[in-house]
Amino acid sequence: MDPKSELRRLLAASSDPANPAAEALRNLLERARRIAVIGISRSPEKPARSVPAYLAGRGYEIVPVNPNADRVLGRQAYARLDDVPGAVDMVMIFRPSEQAGAFVRAAAERPERLAIWLSEGIRADAEATAARAQGITVVQDLCAYKAHKLL
Repeated sequence: MDPKSELRRLLAASSDPANPAAEALRNLLERARRIAVIGISRSPEKPARSVPAYLAGRGYEIVPVNPNADRVLGRQAYARLDDVPGAVDMVMIFRPSEQAGAFVRAAAERPERLAIWLSEGIRADAEATAARAQGITVVQDLCAYKAHKLL
């Protein structure tokens, strides 16, 4: 099966019908270079570590955001998104849905605001709707690894 139809199938499996279309996801993943990852894990077996590691291996600059780590993936970790210096192209969130809203709000307050990506199984509907109303691209309940592999 062709990757475009597989990506459409992946998008259809997401619980958020307001996610960007396949071509918009492709454009986002092609443009984004520096990704702040909130909730990045120190445990290699967790998706919150393996997905950012995969992206790092594909040329993305991963900026770890984890208050319980000094370094992740060989890079300095920051306690909060507000502590990350310089511009980021995307904020990726690996926190439970009940915590994700606060991180979506914090990401939406950044001046660059290219995109916010909540990983598979994670939703913050009210905050995602508010961010989208500000013109920010928000992806919810979708695995960046799976999407990137199909592109």
